[in-house]
Amino acid sequence: MQDLPTRILLVDDQVLYREAMCGLIERWPEFEVVAEASDGAEAVEVALGVKPDLILMDVRMPKMDGIAAAQAIHDQLPEAAIVMLTVESDKDLVFNALQTGIRGYLLKDTPARKLRDRLHSIMEGEASLSESVTAAVMDEFTRLREETGAASAASESGDIPSPDHLTDREKDILRLVAQGKSNEEIARELYLSLGTVKKQLGNLMLRLCLENRVQAAVYAVKVGLDK
Repeated sequence: MQDLPTRILLVDDQVLYREAMCGLIERWPEFEVVAEASDGAEAVEVALGVKPDLILMDVRMPKMDGIAAAQAIHDQLPEAAIVMLTVESDKDLVFNALQTGIRGYLLKDTPARKLRDRLHSIMEGEASLSESVTAAVMDEFTRLREETGAASAASESGDIPSPDHLTDREKDILRLVAQGKSNEEIARELYLSLGTVKKQLGNLMLRLCLENRVQAAVYAVKVGLDK
């Protein structure tokens, strides 16, 4: 039996952009646009009604912006993968969005083939950021490192869990996540199966109360495991 397509809610206040995206996604049989919304408030209402697998949403919209909508949807539909698809790459916007538990932050100038690949990765449980967004994230990692100081000081502060209870293998995985490596790249570097990497990373995030790979990377930087 063939897998059902990933059900997408498309949220953008620009009608022409939504129409163009619908036309593009129609060419990808593994994805299907099942609903549309033109602002954040409508997105929340529609999402709760249709319960999509994936939500592609702009950041700046009338009535309720994409960040507020993402938070509201994530709180009630945590299983839905939310991806910001926008022209906005401002660092503050990126980090405000990431704190809502979204799975990706992609820019609208992403080529169609790359967008399709990134959506596949997201639906497989990985986080995905556009290259310029990744640069902003890494800048913030540097700031966090400077603020938190050495790993020992960060751990002793009690603000974050100590990494002392982690195995060497788990620390290696977190280090590579902080370096932006995909699960496949981590598996190759550590000579592990892809399934093992996914399982260990999932267990790590559960134990450390982390929602996604970005939060795992931030944790690794805070406790000095990114070197």
